[in-house]
Amino acid sequence: MRKVVASLFQTLDGVIEAPQDWSFAFWNDEISKYKNDELFTSDALLLGRVTYELFASAWPSRTDDTGFADRINNLRKYVVSTTLERVEWNNSHLLKGNIAKDVELLKQQQGQDILIGGSASLVQTLLDHDLVDEIRLLVYPVVLGRGKRLFGEKNKATLKRLDTKAFGDVVAVTYAPVKSSS
Repeated sequence: MRKVVASLFQTLDGVIEAPQDWSFAFWNDEISKYKNDELFTSDALLLGRVTYELFASAWPSRTDDTGFADRINNLRKYVVSTTLERVEWNNSHLLKGNIAKDVELLKQQQGQDILIGGSASLVQTLLDHDLVDEIRLLVYPVVLGRGKRLFGEKNKATLKRLDTKAFGDVVAVTYAPVKSSS
């Protein structure tokens, strides 16, 4: 069975919103390799509408020496949205039905990891249905005080740490959600 892996950039105070505004000052070769390895162990992206629109506006015109841009542009992309009528980024497919059922079917297919980039609401929904296998957080030494967080006051989860790596001042922590017993 394939794993669903949620990967997010997060500040020390839990903000995940607009990482392009606060993460680049800390970018280094180790983080680049970590993200490259993560993408190449996945064969599908699962994205919410906002993240899809951000990625689809940025990635199709990019190139790089590592093959990251080619990989992300050519991967199969599943876009969860109730408002989009179509998705045009290469190899994108719209999911509008029962998201939990759709993701469960995707997990049952043969293949590599299914990677969720950002998309906090989608991650929360899938956590509620015990469909997230790993949460990978790149934690940045930044405190913003406000902004969208992965977990809000109504969210509850128990996590088990699987791995920790430091990349200078940035720490990558991988957790596995402890599945609910219901």
